[in-house]
Amino acid sequence: MPGESRRTDPIRPADEEARTLARKLLEHARHGALGVIDPQSAAPFVTRIAVARDADGTPLTLISALAQHTAALRSDPRASLLLGEPGPRGDPLTHPRITLAATARFLPRPSAEHDAARARYLAQQPKAKLYIDFADFSLVRLEVCSAFLNAGFGKAYALTPADLGLGGGG
Repeated sequence: MPGESRRTDPIRPADEEARTLARKLLEHARHGALGVIDPQSAAPFVTRIAVARDADGTPLTLISALAQHTAALRSDPRASLLLGEPGPRGDPLTHPRITLAATARFLPRPSAEHDAARARYLAQQPKAKLYIDFADFSLVRLEVCSAFLNAGFGKAYALTPADLGLGGGG
């Protein structure tokens, strides 16, 4: 119609360059911002967590029962994880980052799955050896449902777990 502006979708189709960048961000992340829904206020709550990768590349974290985000994840396992750090120079919004929509799954202890994840977590986060076996700490898999890659201004992509090499998700 005359006078009507056409809005184009800013989300680009996933391509190999986007998949490679997304996998690199996931592979190199040592910490991220975890978003949950606080069960008491029903408001979003974001905190910094340490991350590692499970055997299939799924993000793993180690959290204490004393942490506010642990109660939130036990109440509602839906979560969001932001990975990617701004570089030393320039506008932080021009640096790539990825947001993962995930479902948190606490690994039962004792179990073979927990023991294998524990070994992988410690290989990537060796300082956690000081507290990983405390009774109030749990390993949690953040099983990816979908992802959004912002590769810089004008470079946004919706990705699937398969795009990330994860092959599935929660």
